[in-house]
Amino acid sequence: MRKNTAYLTVLLSAIAGYCDTVTFLAADNIFSAHVTGNFIIFVYQVINGNDIHSWLRLLAFPVFILSIIVAGWVAKKSENRKYDLLYYQGIILTMTGISGYILKLAGMLSQEVTFVLSMCFVFALGFQNAFGKIYHKETFGSTTMITGTVNQLSLSLGYVFKHFFKKYKIDTKFIKQLITVTGFLAGCFIGAVAAHYLSLGAAILPGLILVVCYINASEKTELSSSITPRGNYLDKMNIN
Repeated sequence: MRKNTAYLTVLLSAIAGYCDTVTFLAADNIFSAHVTGNFIIFVYQVINGNDIHSWLRLLAFPVFILSIIVAGWVAKKSENRKYDLLYYQGIILTMTGISGYILKLAGMLSQEVTFVLSMCFVFALGFQNAFGKIYHKETFGSTTMITGTVNQLSLSLGYVFKHFFKKYKIDTKFIKQLITVTGFLAGCFIGAVAAHYLSLGAAILPGLILVVCYINASEKTELSSSITPRGNYLDKMNIN
């Protein structure tokens, strides 16, 4: 089990849980990562006779689809720079957070503005969803759609209980799924606190984390390529 994969899985799962919680609490119960959850909220609001804002919630889906299309185009242009998608996600979240914080301080965070900012969250998380599909080996599974992971975790947990005392070891799949779910849950807790104090300005935190991690990884890659013989470096690239 690669350490880098574990770290990236925890980070992205936490960011997904964080953003989902922030938009749910600070943007009229909108899910930015697990976008299908918006269907349930939409139906609930329609049945209870809510206004046009409940119908605007459906815009999360075309925004999400547009984000996936754009992310696919970016991934194709980026070639071997697979983490570019996460960098752009970080930029979008950072700009969204800065805008949200300034507008909150200025008293201009109206319902309409809040909705627009929440769609920026959805657009940013679309990049993470696309990253998980295009570069699926970089994480232990989906970092945004956690329901399937919880399902598999439960099945693995049953296996662990059955075989642990016989083999005295835990299934690797169980550990991977546990890492994903734990990261998401931790992100939810942190997101709840951040949303309470910063509202949608809370997007700054995950945005900056992604940007800093990307820059740090890029510097290490450049350093490695500068001290590694060209032939060996190209061989490594071909193997990967």
